[in-house]
Amino acid sequence: METIQVVIDAQLLKQADRSAHKLKVNRSELVRMALREHIKRQEIAELEERDRKGYERIPSDPDEFAMWEAEAQWPED
Repeated sequence: METIQVVIDAQLLKQADRSAHKLKVNRSELVRMALREHIKRQEIAELEERDRKGYERIPSDPDEFAMWEAEAQWPED
C-alpha cells in the first residue's frame, strides 16, 4: 500500500469520521471505499456514454425486437 496525504475541511472530516464509525472502518478504509465507488461509477458512466454514442451513430431498428413482443406480454386470464 502507498501512503498519500489529503487535505479536507473540518466539516468534511467530521462527516467522514462519523461515517467511518458507523461502518466500523478507519478513515483510510473509508477513503479507499469511496475511491473504489467513484471509479466504478465513472467506468459505468463511460460505458453508458459509449453505448449512447453508438446508438446515435447506428440507431436500433424498430422491428429488431418485434418477434419478442408476444413473449414479453402477460398471458390473458
